[in-house]
Amino acid sequence: MFQLDPAFAATSHEIGDLGLCAARLQDDARYPWIVLLPRRAGLRELEDLPPEALSTLMQEVLAAGRAVRALGAASGRAVEKLNIGALGNVTPQLHIHVVGRRSDDPAWPDPVWGRGGARAYDAVELATALATAGLALGL
Repeated sequence: MFQLDPAFAATSHEIGDLGLCAARLQDDARYPWIVLLPRRAGLRELEDLPPEALSTLMQEVLAAGRAVRALGAASGRAVEKLNIGALGNVTPQLHIHVVGRRSDDPAWPDPVWGRGGARAYDAVELATALATAGLALGL
């Protein structure tokens, strides 16, 4: 049975469930950022998914990319580049980060991890971001 690692509950907000993945908004208002977590127990690596699930995952990553672009547009800061990664060095539960980047963002051109402290969404920003992402994902 799928269980969300507590680290994700502490650092992200539920957007909703796609066909395979739970979609979550990373709680860092500096970047439009969605995390996808396949809702299957015990997954650590992409290779743990059967081929048909990998195809679904790729479609959901592309949908998350469109949603990240919508988040950027809604904030008046259009996304220039999508960063997509499945690292898992800190939290081993299989998850995919989809992060919108701009050449003027706080970490550019470096990765977003470990670059300054996250800035949590305020209540209005959070409501707007969750609604925007949910709409873009068809949730």
